[in-house]
Amino acid sequence: MQLTLHPFELKFRHTFTISRKSKDVQPLLVVELKQDGISGLGETADNSYYNMTVPRLMEAINAHRELIEGHTLTTPEAFWDLLYPLFKDNLFALCAIDLAAHDLYAKKLNKKLYEVWGLDISHNPMTDYTIGIDTVENMVSKLKEFPWPIYKIKLGTQHDIAIIEELRRHTDAIFRVDANCAWGVEETLRNAAAFKSLGVEFIEQPMPAADVEGMRKVYEQSALPIIADESCITEADVANCKGLFHGINIKLTKCGGITPARRMIDHAKRLGMQVMTGSMNESTVGTSAVAHLLPYLDYVDMDGPLLLAEDTSDGVKIVDGRIIYADRPGTGALLR
Repeated sequence: MQLTLHPFELKFRHTFTISRKSKDVQPLLVVELKQDGISGLGETADNSYYNMTVPRLMEAINAHRELIEGHTLTTPEAFWDLLYPLFKDNLFALCAIDLAAHDLYAKKLNKKLYEVWGLDISHNPMTDYTIGIDTVENMVSKLKEFPWPIYKIKLGTQHDIAIIEELRRHTDAIFRVDANCAWGVEETLRNAAAFKSLGVEFIEQPMPAADVEGMRKVYEQSALPIIADESCITEADVANCKGLFHGINIKLTKCGGITPARRMIDHAKRLGMQVMTGSMNESTVGTSAVAHLLPYLDYVDMDGPLLLAEDTSDGVKIVDGRIIYADRPGTGALLR
């Protein structure tokens, strides 16, 4: 197998702000695995919160280049099992390799990835579009610039209720709220009560992951469902979310790829929790991989390419919240 690494720095359409930081550029790493003349693509995102940079990701992968290039792919799952002991401290890097392996595997079978799994795509959920933290005037402007059926609203300010009230005046779309750990118990309960009448569907990760007892109180008393993000990073976290959250948001980059994500989805459903997958501002390479998980999901946040002013590839298209698969085998991603 031939391994090629493609680093990118892509500009956002607008400065992207959440409760803990702002950024204008998204560094990304695309991994290409080539075997028997067929290439598979995977992607992972730079993320300072988890101390993951593109140079660190490339260093981790290059450290095991000989093993990767000496491997003959049988199944993505077997490849993941082989690599996990080497990448268990860098699941971001493992994610990119795993996505590339799934793309390559499906292409070798000349099938779309969801076809390999025997899935029905006729009832796929629609993706939201994210409005980052800004002045309320700018948030309204972004909403009007991009009419959409579902919005994820980033919050974590001193006037979060007023923001949702003002945004609601300009659209009938479904709202989802993501506080990225910015609130406490009482603020979460107060906001949930106010948001319920404002057309908010759920709240994502309102409090820090370490506040387990606080989350238990919120879970029991919240007027809205609560979805875990920072509290559910890897497979081991799924069981711990039971009784604290109504659902989990799985990020392929954080958990190590499609292979563990499918196990997490199955585990969460057996525990009676809802499931979504989320974006780490990936380009169309990573987003095309997420698209094939849609039949498993209750919700999805896969708007990365919509937020970026530039892209790495062609692949899935997103039109009014609906995902249109590329007419190609694998995940459908094709480097430009």
